[in-house]
Amino acid sequence: MKVRLATSGLLLLLFLCTCDRAAKSAPVRTTNNDLEAAARPVKTTVLAGLRRPWSMKFLTEDEALVTEKDGGLLRVNLREKWRRPIHGLPEDLADSLHVDTFRMSRWDTYPAAHGRVGKFNAGLLEIVLDPDFADNQLVYLSYVAQQSEFGYALRVIRATLAGDRLTDPDTLLTVPPFTPVMYHFGGGMAFGADGKLYITAGERLFWDSQQPSEPIAQNLRDPRGKIYRINPDGSIPADNPDFGPEAVPGLYALGIRAAQGLALHPRTGQIWFTEHGTIQGDELNLLRPGANYGWPLESTGAYRGGYEPPEREVVTTRPVWYWLQTVAPTGLAWYFGDEFPSWQGDLLVPGLSRGSLWRVRTDGETVKSLEELLVDDRSRTRKVVISPGGKIYLLTDEEEGKIIRVENAATLTQYE
Repeated sequence: MKVRLATSGLLLLLFLCTCDRAAKSAPVRTTNNDLEAAARPVKTTVLAGLRRPWSMKFLTEDEALVTEKDGGLLRVNLREKWRRPIHGLPEDLADSLHVDTFRMSRWDTYPAAHGRVGKFNAGLLEIVLDPDFADNQLVYLSYVAQQSEFGYALRVIRATLAGDRLTDPDTLLTVPPFTPVMYHFGGGMAFGADGKLYITAGERLFWDSQQPSEPIAQNLRDPRGKIYRINPDGSIPADNPDFGPEAVPGLYALGIRAAQGLALHPRTGQIWFTEHGTIQGDELNLLRPGANYGWPLESTGAYRGGYEPPEREVVTTRPVWYWLQTVAPTGLAWYFGDEFPSWQGDLLVPGLSRGSLWRVRTDGETVKSLEELLVDDRSRTRKVVISPGGKIYLLTDEEEGKIIRVENAATLTQYE
């Protein structure tokens, strides 16, 4: 009996050890919760050879309109990989500038820019579709208009998309003065939940030390450095904030340096926007009617050219978030797709500087956390665009620009 008991105990021990080794070597299938939390973003180039793509709006899940800052307007198909031009662009679209510092002030050019040929910050910028595009085929374009050899300013038009041509263009907004400075035009646009068109206009300075005694973005009579709110036909909404009789028409907010990205939250109806600082000072803001965002009286960064802002008694709106390093944030987008379930409700913010891409987790109007994505695969990114089906695309700001798809490489089966 004792021998039998000992033998039985030995067999039991061998069985348990065998099961333990088998458990350690067998594949572990993830649960639904594990799968939902898994996010391994990777990049795939969909289209290349674009001339600094700036904006993209989807017509279908596969077909879209793309603006090239240094090129034209394209109709592209991301599945079949074809592109063709849209004709009928504005005749006053800014051409390339040959920088001749003997004929221009050094304050109008980048440092050491003599002899360079390029559009700098000028060109074709944002495109948005009318809320009733399916019925009226109306599109809105922001671009840099050229009035003379050294005269440039932001302009917004509305036109009808008839096949592969723009027809019946109508100017909705021009932001003078026309100057030689080819920087910081703004040009970001978005329709709000109220059906109004919101437009960013930069202050147009490279050197902060060139501010007049009354700073541009704080001057209610100066169209630059502002955010506008207009009706789709260019008229001014009756319920716009009242800044007084001397304020430029259509004004919605002021104190802007170089905002380019606007993003409507599809559930709250709030509009968030990015803002470029000079030396650091990059911000994420929530758009509020009548707000003064402080530039250049306040900045979370430093100033260029030894500038010291004047002291003024004004009430300003602080950023929701600001970075301690230079990011150069641009065209942001809210994500509610299914491919990255753990990202739902997060804000995706690209940066031109160092090719960063940030995932921003918010709680109401508060930023709770940030994650920098794809740090091992950077690209100078102008805009994040979400397709109707929830796919994530990036537009790269390069001479040989790309449309990049961000996919989730997470798998169902993993091994310990």
